[in-house]
Amino acid sequence: MKRLLLALTTVLFASVGQAAELGDDGLHKTDWMRDTFKDLSEDLAEASDEGKRLLIMFEQRGCVYCTKMHKEVFPDPDVEAMIEDNYFVVQLNLHGDVEVTDFDGETLSEKDMARKWGILFTPTLMYIDESVEDGRTAPEAAVAMMPGAFAKGTTLDLMTWVHEKRYLLDGDEDFQRYHARRIQERNDGNTD
Repeated sequence: MKRLLLALTTVLFASVGQAAELGDDGLHKTDWMRDTFKDLSEDLAEASDEGKRLLIMFEQRGCVYCTKMHKEVFPDPDVEAMIEDNYFVVQLNLHGDVEVTDFDGETLSEKDMARKWGILFTPTLMYIDESVEDGRTAPEAAVAMMPGAFAKGTTLDLMTWVHEKRYLLDGDEDFQRYHARRIQERNDGNTD
């Protein structure tokens, strides 16, 4: 019996620990990330065609917070389902040399685009509006940005808040109030 429990525990932890593999660039790779030409206008159009929101994710090699997100947050069934069902994810490398074309038409390397956009932390998740006016940059087109690693609840709440377009609602429930309400509901056992 002990051997069976040990074997099951080993398999369980091995599968959780392998939630995302590292690519040649040292960044975590998942099935829900898209390999695109990094032309954000084209990526937005493709996301829209699929009925999804464009999510730009900056990461870097050796980022312990990126690893935390890929091992503890993104594999959570609710978070993973939210991403797979609702988001078109484009990963960018904070120090990378792949060319990226911003919505304003400027093409720069990933690292130069990160400087242009003021990206300081990894991971940084940038949730892009459903449509972007000509001449705007990605940060100007973002409805929300998440700089750094957060727990499952915060990450899922932000993804839900963006997906439900709560940033467009009038009233007093900005993201912080929405998140506080969701925490209280989870604590009370009312998660629906």
